[in-house]
Amino acid sequence: MDLIDTLVIGAGQSGLATARALLARGLAPVVLEAGEAATGSWPRYYDSLTLFSPALYSSLPGMPFPGDPDRHPHRDEVVAYLAAYAERLDADIRTGHYVRAVEQAEGIFTARLADGRTLRARTVVAATGGFANPYRPGLPGLDTFTGTVLHAAEYTRPEPFAGQRVLVVGGGNTAVQIGVELARHAQATVATRGRLRFAPQRPLGRDLHFWYTITGLDAAPVGRLLTRPPTVPVLDDGRYRAAVAAGRPDHRPMFTRLDGDRVHWGDGTTETVDAVILATGYRPALDYLTGLDVLDADGHPRHRGGLATAVPGLGFVGLEWQRSLSSASLRGVGRDAARVAKPLAAMVLNARNGIGYT
Repeated sequence: MDLIDTLVIGAGQSGLATARALLARGLAPVVLEAGEAATGSWPRYYDSLTLFSPALYSSLPGMPFPGDPDRHPHRDEVVAYLAAYAERLDADIRTGHYVRAVEQAEGIFTARLADGRTLRARTVVAATGGFANPYRPGLPGLDTFTGTVLHAAEYTRPEPFAGQRVLVVGGGNTAVQIGVELARHAQATVATRGRLRFAPQRPLGRDLHFWYTITGLDAAPVGRLLTRPPTVPVLDDGRYRAAVAAGRPDHRPMFTRLDGDRVHWGDGTTETVDAVILATGYRPALDYLTGLDVLDADGHPRHRGGLATAVPGLGFVGLEWQRSLSSASLRGVGRDAARVAKPLAAMVLNARNGIGYT
């Protein structure tokens, strides 16, 4: 069985950026994608998803996002961009390859696929993001709620909820974007534990991402200083704040519990609810690494700068706040990929030359 230089698991934005960084260092990575195309989870996001960063700040290394740089691309534009990027990359990308487990023995990794095949590699990069592992908080009564419960990962469009009473749980960009579009078809409420915060999309007449870039904040290595990711305010050009202020959707503090098909609010009122949509984020989808000593009790990888602290040769790209605020974004994964690729490439090249690595 051939020994692969680096096995990259996941062919979304993180995996593609990693493959490019490894190719630039003379390696021959193999990229495995569980889905049918090298576009990661993007085709499965909700239909109306629009990036909060302009096209100018939504590119992977080596290929600018096409079209008007000031526009905010839609989901399908990102899908097309990633497909074109993968085609241009000229890397060994294998779709329909679902990795069930990764093991390591004597310095060599073995990836076990769902169809029974195995692949061996000197190094591995986990670039699977979190879409496959949506976070569902333990809200009182949620498990026995008799209405519809969806995570944002399962939500596609508002029309099926027409005329219904819907609660959207969460205070981030996704929660507000879904809540606003639902409010055109249903009676929608966005429920949060804290206050709903908005940040201007264009302070001083320039997009916020312009300021992130020129100040260096976008790439600042703050991730290692965080014990938990901070709450990010909703980026808004004024439309979302105005919609919430007008009650479309309305915003309320988190309910105290669900009971059957009813919701109990903190002010003592109750009402019937048809559906609850959880826009509560994601956790790293790294179940295939449970056989290695790299995950903490919550499933988060133990790493430093994207390199596993206990397993040499294992890297991560695309984790939220892996190194900076943009680590999990189109504009940021390239920086992290380059940092992770450098030491992994050195390990591979040393192994080829029989120096200090099997």
